[in-house]
Amino acid sequence: MKALRFALLLLIAAAPLVSASDWLNWRKTGDATLTWGPFTVYTSQLRTPQGRYIAADQDQALIITYARDITRYELVDATREQWQALGILTQEAQSQAWLRTLTTLWPDVRSGTQLAFVLHDKQGQFWYRASAAQKAFTPLGPPQSLAFSISFLAIWLDPHTQYPRLRQQLIGGEQ
Repeated sequence: MKALRFALLLLIAAAPLVSASDWLNWRKTGDATLTWGPFTVYTSQLRTPQGRYIAADQDQALIITYARDITRYELVDATREQWQALGILTQEAQSQAWLRTLTTLWPDVRSGTQLAFVLHDKQGQFWYRASAAQKAFTPLGPPQSLAFSISFLAIWLDPHTQYPRLRQQLIGGEQ
């Protein structure tokens, strides 16, 4: 009986905080494409339950579809650079822990791979889908704190982002 209870506790702890079918049904607020010269790096889409962006800590899903191969280390380095530009890397110990977490969670991506980050009920969750042909998203790692979630989404959604045009497109503003 103890083994059964333990197994149930593990299942409950490992269950994602929101299923992919929930956030995939949220309304699109906007979408944007990041290019580097003539090359498309990725397309992105922001979804919210209401279909509009209200605040950094609201329920939201950022879905990124990569258009080229990128290693997890390149993704983490790009995240580090964006956080430095936003002034988020001020607490060295916390910042390094977050970057280590990303290195362990993220896979290398290929053209067509989708990574999503979903903030729901003040916790964030990474999701992965190898390609659009694959039906389901798979959760990556444990839920993340609200502080981490807001900091991660700030790369695209903070008013001081390095990509203000993408931000405007994602939040459904003027283009």
